[in-house]
Order: sequence, then C-alpha cells, then structure tokens
Amino acid sequence: MILAFSPAFLAMAGVWEVVDYQAHGFLVGPVAAAMAFSRRRAAHAAAGSGGSLGLLVFIGALLAYVAGLMADLLSLQGVAFPLALAGLIAWRRGSGTLRVLAFPLAYLLFMVPVPPQWLTPLVTQLQSFVTRTASALLEIAHVPALREGNVIVLPEGSLFVAEACSGITSIVTLLPVAALLVFLTPGPRRHGWLLMASVVPVAMLWNLVRVLATVAATRSVGVVQATTGSLHETAGMLTFVAGCLSLLVLSAWFGRSPGAGPAQAAPGQP
Repeated sequence: MILAFSPAFLAMAGVWEVVDYQAHGFLVGPVAAAMAFSRRRAAHAAAGSGGSLGLLVFIGALLAYVAGLMADLLSLQGVAFPLALAGLIAWRRGSGTLRVLAFPLAYLLFMVPVPPQWLTPLVTQLQSFVTRTASALLEIAHVPALREGNVIVLPEGSLFVAEACSGITSIVTLLPVAALLVFLTPGPRRHGWLLMASVVPVAMLWNLVRVLATVAATRSVGVVQATTGSLHETAGMLTFVAGCLSLLVLSAWFGRSPGAGPAQAAPGQP
C-alpha cells in the first residue's frame, strides 16, 4: 500500500513543505499509526470474517487513486489512501475491526492538502470579519484608525490584514490538534463535537488579538518592525500556542481530562 501510494505521498509532501498551514501533514501519518497501535488489542478482539463489501471499497479506492493520478488531482489521491485502508481492513478483518480503527483512519484525512480554491472564499470572509472587528474595537478604545477594505490605516502607517491573519491558518492547523484531544480524552461524543466546533471561534479570537497586538506594535516601533522579522514570526507562533492552550482548557471544561488515555471501544461497537 505504501509503495503503491508513494507518488501521492511525495506530491503531498511537496505541498506540506512549502505551505505553512499544511506542514502538519508530516505528523499526521505517525500520529494515526500511534492511535491504531494503541487500539491493537481491541482491534484483534473485534476481528471476524471479512466481507465482499470491503473488497469493493478497496477496489473502488484504488480506481479513484488511479483517476486522481491521471487527472493530477492531489486531493483525490490523498483521500483514496485511507479509503483503501478501510476497505482492506473490512475485507480481511471484518467490520468490527474497522469500527475500532475508524478514528485513526479518519485522522489520515488531515494529511490531504486542502485545495486553494476551496479556501479562497472563506479567506475573503474571514479577512473582512477580522478587519471590521479590529477596527470596531480600536474605535471603542479611542485609537485613531480608519478601515479601507482589509487595510487598517493608522497615523503611523497602513496595516494590511493578510491571509495569515485571517484565521484560516489557525483553523486548518488546530483541527488536527482538536481531533487528537478528542481521541486522547474519554467522554461523551457530544463533547468531542463541541471541541471540534470550538476551533473556529478560538482561531478567530487569537488572530484578532494578533491583529490588535500588531496595531499596538506599529504605534510603538513602526510598521516595518511590527510586520516583518522575528517579531512578526513570533506573533504567529504565539497565536498557534495560545490556540492549543485554549483547546486544552476547553477540553477540561467539557469534562475531559487531557492526561487520560484513549477510550477503548467494546468489540463490535463504534
């Protein structure tokens, strides 16, 4: 399987290497493998006779992979890999094992690069929201600022709210973190969905804080120093760290313990 899908892995690695918010793709495979390994006993206990439906899914995924190679559709190639694994497991080990390993298999989808055309409309809306909200808060704080599209005009200079500050980077990178927390911390299923849904407001909150901090830095040290160099890069890293810590706090608030081990499903149950 790894050999057959190696062209897709190499192509996806090329995207992970050059696109900052896709760089987590390098870690998705090892994390998913660790998840599956932690459930090895439950998977073995749930093993049974396979079925022809799994074989059909496996063949269908391979055909989709070939179609993705021929049409140069990287997303289709990436999605075909966990689908092929799911079909192979169901065919050889039965639906019980597939249910036990469903979460690690689904986690592999995070390694698939999101097509830029899917993100462009969302980025535009997020940029506008962050710019409007930041401008409104600056007005409340009596900070002299004027909004022109996605640009905040200050007496010291103009700040453009770029894609990185729109929140899309944080959303894409925090989703795998939230999913890992859901796996590691047992609790009601609704808590897991709430934690996943909280990624968007958490990402937007901390990117808004980042924009306001950049405004404060601009008024102190100037536009160039506030938007370039180590100061700007550190702000981006702190935004991600703050988002991760917020998810940990929310996980505990939802009644989940970050130190708990993964909840094992009973054989034959999801």
